[in-house]
Amino acid sequence: MKRVTLDVEATILRHRLVDEWPIGTIATQLSIHHDVVRRVLSQHGLPAPVVLNRARLADPYIEFIQDTLSKYPCLHATRLHQMVQERGYPGGVCHLRRVVAQLRPRKAPEPFLRLSKLPAEEAQVDWGHFGEVQVGRGKRKLYAFVMTLSWSRMIWLEFFFDMQMANFLQGHVDGLSFFGGTPRKLLYDNLKSAVIDRDGSAIRFNERLLQLATHYGFEPRAAAPRRGNEKGRVERSIRYVRDNFFAARDFYDIDRLNQEAKAWSERLSTARKWPQDDTRFVGDVFEEERQKLRRLPNDAFPTAERKVVSVGRTPWIRFDKNDYSVPAKYVRRKVDVLACHRTLRIVVDGKLVAEHKRSFDRRASIEDPAHTDELRKYKRKAREASAGDRLRATCPSVEGFLSRASDRGHNMGGLISNLLTLLDTYGADSLEAQVVAVNGQEVTSVNAIRLLLEQEIRAAGRTPPIEVRLPRKDLASLEVADADLSQYDFKEEDEHDTSKETDN
Repeated sequence: MKRVTLDVEATILRHRLVDEWPIGTIATQLSIHHDVVRRVLSQHGLPAPVVLNRARLADPYIEFIQDTLSKYPCLHATRLHQMVQERGYPGGVCHLRRVVAQLRPRKAPEPFLRLSKLPAEEAQVDWGHFGEVQVGRGKRKLYAFVMTLSWSRMIWLEFFFDMQMANFLQGHVDGLSFFGGTPRKLLYDNLKSAVIDRDGSAIRFNERLLQLATHYGFEPRAAAPRRGNEKGRVERSIRYVRDNFFAARDFYDIDRLNQEAKAWSERLSTARKWPQDDTRFVGDVFEEERQKLRRLPNDAFPTAERKVVSVGRTPWIRFDKNDYSVPAKYVRRKVDVLACHRTLRIVVDGKLVAEHKRSFDRRASIEDPAHTDELRKYKRKAREASAGDRLRATCPSVEGFLSRASDRGHNMGGLISNLLTLLDTYGADSLEAQVVAVNGQEVTSVNAIRLLLEQEIRAAGRTPPIEVRLPRKDLASLEVADADLSQYDFKEEDEHDTSKETDN
């Protein structure tokens, strides 16, 4: 039921007592329901307005409805409507619902004890949903992990993009580290990250949570269903976070949000008054409780999510809607991915082969330049090896030439490409002869070989061929048949005879 402010209550009383407005007029002017006006008047001891008792369609069936509800208090109004229709009720189900709501027996409200806790005895843990935020090209749901010390009311606040087990455990590790110790018990609602199954008092906790509890030395407890007083401290903390920290706050990225949340937990949240004694502050009380917390272990509990992922033909893996690069030699293999909310590590046979910053974008490519550089070098060496094999097969002396050029730091890819051009232009025999010549002089210049080849052609009375660069590589493999030029040949005497005829 919506709470009415003191100002609205005062306005209702003034209009009723001073202006003597009817209830309907007050409700219309204040844009509230007339039942709210009646409730406020009755709470202040004013007599209820006289309502004329008009006959209702359901009046003949009131006794039957009351008897039925006394036996079946939770019976739906739709089923009651069917039953009274069989007995002649002519009205609709909406009218009967209002009648049933007035006649249905109410349970007496259950009183709850105010539970008091000792210092360092208990902390309460729960998640809070804070809507959706834009991250790059996608949207992510935003959740807050909240841990509250039951005695001092000290709060640890951390935001995540999901409530997966890895984040649930990470929230514990960071929270206990922030408190500087461990309470004896941690109380949970019946969320799946904590409670796998429950039958009354028989509870089966999540195995990973039990491992965490063993590591830090606390006892996990599950709150009883429908007992809001047991975990009221953490629920009030979540409401306090919504109103005091998150309201009107812009979201830029989750790392910055968590930095602001930690600063808020350390300073602003500690400046509020302690509920058990308003002369003291939460921060001062927490310093007393900190001394009684159990000591933390030397090492933090491992919280990363482990998942086996296959690497395809390209050196990339897909994880949580994004792509991450891996070394090229691990293509077509399975790798282990260890992901937490900050980093993503890739492990092969127990060895760390790549590490990236975790991305929560959508369809983003997170690349380590070393991985792609390694792939490019590998591809370039493969091309060079293939071309080099062809040169060595047709021109054996080129081995020494290439070895000498490599020692002197030449660009081997360009060198081999130029030698292949000379091979296709002048032939294997001519190239082999000139490579032998330059090897004797320990020359490593392709231009020197080209010059010797052109001199050889000119010495034979021929013109050196001109290199033609084709726009497409596939054109180089085309075979063109030689044309028959005999029809263009003629003898000198035929030319002489023709000239004579022309003279005549």
